[in-house]
Amino acid sequence: MKTWKKVGISVGALLVLGGISWYSIYQSNKGVVTVQTGKVVKQDLISIVTASGEVRPKTYTNVLGEGIGKITDIVVKEGDHVKKGDILLHLENIQPAADVQAQEASIQSTEAGMRVAAASYDSAVATLAQRQADLEKAKFDWQRAQELYKDQLISKQEFDASKATYDSATAALNASKAQIEQARAARDQARENMNQNQAVLKHTKDILRKTTYTAPIDGIVSYIAVRVGENVVPGIQNAVGSNLMTISDMSVVTAEVKVDETDITTVREGQPAEITIDALPGKVFKGRVTQVGELAILRSSGQAATTQTTANTQEARDFKVVVTVDNPPDSLRPGLSATARIQTAQKKDAITIPIQAIAVRTQKEIQEAALGKNGGSVTLAASKPTSGTATGADAQKTDVQGVFVIRGKKAEFVPVQTGIAGVTDIEITDGVKDGDQIVIGSYKALRTLRPGATIKVDNSEPKREESSTS
Repeated sequence: MKTWKKVGISVGALLVLGGISWYSIYQSNKGVVTVQTGKVVKQDLISIVTASGEVRPKTYTNVLGEGIGKITDIVVKEGDHVKKGDILLHLENIQPAADVQAQEASIQSTEAGMRVAAASYDSAVATLAQRQADLEKAKFDWQRAQELYKDQLISKQEFDASKATYDSATAALNASKAQIEQARAARDQARENMNQNQAVLKHTKDILRKTTYTAPIDGIVSYIAVRVGENVVPGIQNAVGSNLMTISDMSVVTAEVKVDETDITTVREGQPAEITIDALPGKVFKGRVTQVGELAILRSSGQAATTQTTANTQEARDFKVVVTVDNPPDSLRPGLSATARIQTAQKKDAITIPIQAIAVRTQKEIQEAALGKNGGSVTLAASKPTSGTATGADAQKTDVQGVFVIRGKKAEFVPVQTGIAGVTDIEITDGVKDGDQIVIGSYKALRTLRPGATIKVDNSEPKREESSTS
């Protein structure tokens, strides 16, 4: 046989053997899913709720207009530290000051009238005492004249004169009593006039006081809304000239954040938190939750979600949570953006897996795997209890959460019960044990992996695709 024929036969045989080998390898790798794996580990786990908001003082007050007037002077500027009672600004006070002076003069006049009325009353009292004495004397003379006239010792003229003197003394006493009542009424009237004038003076002084605004609390001037020359109006919500400035007590500082409605049930007062502030990068402040809001807030409008306003909306809601900052620095200012990381739960030596390892499969898929339709079996221990009384087709569609555990070269779906969730890991309370090897990726593999499927482990770092720019 010629040499070229031998070479041709050898090459053909090699091609046939190569084809058979390739087909065998292809068949053996058919249906094999490449996955990344990790281990179930025991570690300390902390559950964190993250929320954003802004820095706010625990105590602050808006200084509102109390009267009408033009601003003539603003004593402070934003950022100034003030004490309670320090002057903030002045309004034009010519008319209020004149009213106070006029009323003080009126009070002085009323006081003089009170003294006159009191002296008249005292004089009337003295006159009454004198008239009572005169009446007693006239009564005694009249009684004696009656005895003498009866004994024919005095004349009829003297008798009549004595009776006239007695009648005159009685009339004089009655007149003095009337004068006392008149003097008492004049004195009371003068006293009431004084009370009235004092009330008017108090009112005019209050108007004058409202032309000078003072700090109601200790703090810093965080906002000034008006300028010299503008008019102030009485405090009316959203009215121009009503809100003058804001005083903030920064001795106790809080971060007021909005927590998503899905996380609010785990937040409690007293829980520790870490606060970061955008204006102070690299610094973390400790704090504690001091208030948890009870009323939902619409995310788009920031308004409270009431039954009337949200009856027909499915808009996302947040809840206000206040975190008090421990030892706040002096550089903090109201309104700075802040982020709070609230520690809602903590467990020591918890059985944990990466959160992305959790998968969900239907009861039908699990049963098919158990019957061997997918070339494998599944462990049904510690299956997640289902709620309700679903049977038949509904039961087949019931979702079960679990993880894929590597057993041999198979990925068996094991239902699990979960506990608290950390940033990247989640607690498993039942279903797997420390050291079990589980599927943790890729996302595509976990999404399509069927219970009992044959797998190939590849834990090498995935190649990054170079982005092309046109």
